[in-house]
Amino acid sequence: VQLQASGGGLVQAGGSLRLSCVASGRTFSGYNMGWFRQAPGKEREFVAAIWWSSGITYYAASVKGRFTVSRDNAVNTVYLQMSTLKPEDTAVYYCAVGVVSGGRPNDYDYWGQGTQVTVSS
Repeated sequence: VQLQASGGGLVQAGGSLRLSCVASGRTFSGYNMGWFRQAPGKEREFVAAIWWSSGITYYAASVKGRFTVSRDNAVNTVYLQMSTLKPEDTAVYYCAVGVVSGGRPNDYDYWGQGTQVTVSS
């Protein structure tokens, strides 16, 4: 399994970015695709996730209403649309895949390399 995350960058507070995660190496039906982030000096934290088959989504309270996770089965890609960005959203963002529904890093089996998001005030 390989996950390739992209789309990070520098944006001003209040702006938007869309992250992409291209997944390959197997079929992902029945898998849970998650996004996490890690800021310097902090633990990796859950952001959002989507079940590949059903499209059911769930979010961390800190991003609910601002971020939207989605997937495109045709191109094996999961997206994280981030709006109304805040400086505290600055972090390296990772995509991950696992077979269980969870908000802990240990719930996920495979990880992408991460993409940096920096939000300036």
